Amino acid sequence: MPKNNKQPSVLPTLDEIYHFRNSFSFVDDERKYFQLPAYIKQNLKHKLRNYQIEALFNLNYTQHDGNSNDKFNQLLFHMATGSGKTDEMAAIILYFYSEFNYQNFLFVVNTKAVVAKTRENLINTHSPKYLFNREIGVDNQKVLIKEVSRFPKHPEKGVIYLRLVTIQNLESEVTNPRENGLTYSDFVDQPTILLADEAHHFSSDTKNKDGNRNDRAWESVLNRIRNSNPKNRQLEFTATIDLENKNIYNKYRQKIIFQYDLFQFQSEGYSKNIFRLQANNDDKSKMMNAVLLSQFRKHIARKYDIFDFKPIILFKSNKISISKETRANFLEMIHELNSETLKNFINKQLTITNSNTLRRAYVFFQNMNMAKLVIEIKHDFGPLKTINVNDSSQTGMLEKTGDFKKLNTLEEPDNPLRAIFAVAKLSEGWDVLNLYDIVRVGEQPTSPAATNSEAQLIGRGARYYPFEFQGKRSYTRRFDNDYNDLTLLETLHYHTINDSKYIDNLKRSFDNLKLQVNDDFDFDVFKTKVKTSFKKTPVYQSGSLFINEVEDIPQNEYDGLSRYGVPIAEMPEVNIESGTTEAKLSEDLSSSQTKKIVVNMEHTLIKKALARNTFFRFNNLKTNYTPTLDSMSTFISGEKWLGKIEQILAVVPYGIEELSREQQLLVIEKYVAYIQRMLVMNFKKKRGTNKFEMIYIRDTIKDYEKKVPRAFNGTIRAKIQAFDMSKESWFVYDKAIVNGLEHDLIEMIRSFIVNLNKNFDHVYLLRNDEKNSQMKLYDFGKSVSHYGAFMPDFTLYLQNEKYIYQFYIEPKGSQLLFTNQWKEDLLSKIRPDNIEIVGQTDKVKLYGIRFYVTGDARNIREELSQILNTKMSSVNNEF
Repeated sequence: MPKNNKQPSVLPTLDEIYHFRNSFSFVDDERKYFQLPAYIKQNLKHKLRNYQIEALFNLNYTQHDGNSNDKFNQLLFHMATGSGKTDEMAAIILYFYSEFNYQNFLFVVNTKAVVAKTRENLINTHSPKYLFNREIGVDNQKVLIKEVSRFPKHPEKGVIYLRLVTIQNLESEVTNPRENGLTYSDFVDQPTILLADEAHHFSSDTKNKDGNRNDRAWESVLNRIRNSNPKNRQLEFTATIDLENKNIYNKYRQKIIFQYDLFQFQSEGYSKNIFRLQANNDDKSKMMNAVLLSQFRKHIARKYDIFDFKPIILFKSNKISISKETRANFLEMIHELNSETLKNFINKQLTITNSNTLRRAYVFFQNMNMAKLVIEIKHDFGPLKTINVNDSSQTGMLEKTGDFKKLNTLEEPDNPLRAIFAVAKLSEGWDVLNLYDIVRVGEQPTSPAATNSEAQLIGRGARYYPFEFQGKRSYTRRFDNDYNDLTLLETLHYHTINDSKYIDNLKRSFDNLKLQVNDDFDFDVFKTKVKTSFKKTPVYQSGSLFINEVEDIPQNEYDGLSRYGVPIAEMPEVNIESGTTEAKLSEDLSSSQTKKIVVNMEHTLIKKALARNTFFRFNNLKTNYTPTLDSMSTFISGEKWLGKIEQILAVVPYGIEELSREQQLLVIEKYVAYIQRMLVMNFKKKRGTNKFEMIYIRDTIKDYEKKVPRAFNGTIRAKIQAFDMSKESWFVYDKAIVNGLEHDLIEMIRSFIVNLNKNFDHVYLLRNDEKNSQMKLYDFGKSVSHYGAFMPDFTLYLQNEKYIYQFYIEPKGSQLLFTNQWKEDLLSKIRPDNIEIVGQTDKVKLYGIRFYVTGDARNIREELSQILNTKMSSVNNEF
């Protein structure tokens, strides 16, 4: 790519990419609570995920933005591979049909394979990949989806017409008109929605550095179709758009309506975890390791009664000849496998591997009947269970129509395949979910361009497989914090060579793609056990900890905005300078770059703002969120509702002296969006009470382990270590698995243990493991603004003949003090005179303590001294 086509510096920020969004009213949190229409919920097979709903919210707003919606006739959904773009398209088809009576939909992509796959998704009602319910109904009317080669001039009522076509065939049809083919005139009279998939292929004219346009170029064809009718819409979808290219950036900077990258996708649990296995093994050893790891997954699934779990291996080569040879060598290896050779292989690998996962697999199989294992492997990886689907550089794996069904139904129990041999890439459109191992064979050190392709391959292969466990099917990872065998069913392994230059290139490709990949051996597992000496004590055997009870908030209490956490007694602030929304309150947000202008809450502006947000339909409010509301008039004028809000402070760029009517409306729109968020977040919540109930220590304090990555994308995480506490009788675990701040707290408490032992018969510091689902506190009192649970990291337990004291203690980094202030406020409420301990006498005294910060800057030592009426003097004056 020519150097002058690159952006001169770093990539634009996300706000710069879609800075245009400030021309319509939405904020990040508001999107999460967009009310998905019933005609989408009821007609799609899959429940849409939160980010997919957010994308629909953005689309909905552009299409309802007064008379300006025609300017949003080309929009890009920049969404990660595997994030469900076709589900999004299915929802969009229903949306445009139901909201605007569109009946013509043109799906276009650059490969026949994706067309075939999409036909299974949107047309074939008998396909397991079909995304709609078998019967579609909108407003009590049955709706049919018909595939057509040309849109009818007189469409039938209740029919959605869908044309699926490659861009190559589309260009040929409209350029050289033929019978029953599409022509440009077809897009003039009836509005059409263009669904352009893999849209990064449709910018050749834009990339053309000399500025010349080719009327037959794919981009020009789509532009002409879109511009044939002002109501036509071109909605594009891709996971890879080159925003480093200056021309591409300028094309899409006001068209990217939604961005959801691989980092978000992985972080929110919608993909498998990804680990890299790098070794100097030959191809034969790598293949056998992949087979053993695949079988280990299968045995784990069987152990936990997870049925029909069939992990797939992809053996990836860079030449067709090597791929064919590799499959032949693989089948020969499986055919010749016997108990002795397999036993020797496992024993040898166990002595040299650095992989935690492979070590677990080897140990597992060492304890298994080797002859039985050989029979199992021969059965699962024989010739009929493997397939070679080599592709050229021009086509993908799915282009060979004879293999399409086999490759597109790998999750089905009756599909026998376990191993796939292929060249180049996982094809665009291949949405296999149960791929768990990708093995790079016939390797040579690879260039950055090639490793970029490999990173995309891994991203496609990491789609999450929603297997059923204990009667429940999940579409996100659920075992990240368990560190048991089940995590392997949520992990993809990429097997490759241990070549430093190649690995460096590959890591850079991962970073460019924001793909989170860890070395399989690049973590520590710290284990700690409850001390036997502590288990023998009466504190462990019959002692209790305490958590507060929760209660439902009665619906009749939701009689005004304040009940949803909206501070109606204070003038709210809305920031239209940065495009964010906040309601407020007390702190001064002024700066030299901004100023505040008062906006009156005029009824005409309020009504218009509410009318432009479908959430504020009275039926929706009354039925779902505001049971005591009697009318929209009350909502607008009532003293407990918006009527109490007479003015809003608008934060605007310095230099603006007054706001136009449109800007005033924008301010009020943003404020009612904040109201929407608060209504949704805080209705039908449970809140804490001041009644504390006991939970047994023996049921709460248990052995646990913590898996700690050594590095993450090249950055060392907050260092967590295991400190030996075996000789400290007051610490109940043999090791303290803590970070630096937590260790400082432990050391501070160590410094006055002697003083505590003088006054108490039992002194224990309990570490509350994060996986402990019982030890949780909830905010309580007259004003509750946070309904989520909070688990303090430590409990200090003190007991003598008179009292049992329990102190809830939470270390907190300075960067988190502001956002976590509600937790400290909750701790400050926990005092004997402010709570009731159910079923206990006044012998038990519960206290929440201020946050512990570095160096005891908030002086919790003094707070403990005052409560216990004893000096917490240090035996070590250094602290």
